[in-house]
Amino acid sequence: QVLLVESGGGLVQAGGSLRLSCAAPKRTFSTDIMGWFRQAPGKEREFVAAISRGSGGTYYAASVKGRFTISRDSRDNAQNTVYLQMNSLKPEDTAVYYCAADPSGAVVYATTYRYWGQGTQVTVSS
Repeated sequence: QVLLVESGGGLVQAGGSLRLSCAAPKRTFSTDIMGWFRQAPGKEREFVAAISRGSGGTYYAASVKGRFTISRDSRDNAQNTVYLQMNSLKPEDTAVYYCAADPSGAVVYATTYRYWGQGTQVTVSS
């Protein structure tokens, strides 16, 4: 079973920064697109950002564009790592953040992704 491992969540004050990491084992699967989604209590899972490992192209939700940056690191022979740098955090960014990989369709739809991590909690206090 593919396992995406997220880390980096935590509690931060509004205006602060956090960096999330997601490690995906290379030997298990190869995927071009990796993304981040988030889910707040009582809300549906929503798209945050995605990146193409091949082209380096990036995609962002309007609510995070200009504040969040997605990047990747494929230098490790064993794994691909995707980062989400989150700056100028707001209380409305509070959610469980999930790493996802290998979408079969549009990158903004959670239902198209084949692999998911366990999630990491991000809490932004006002």
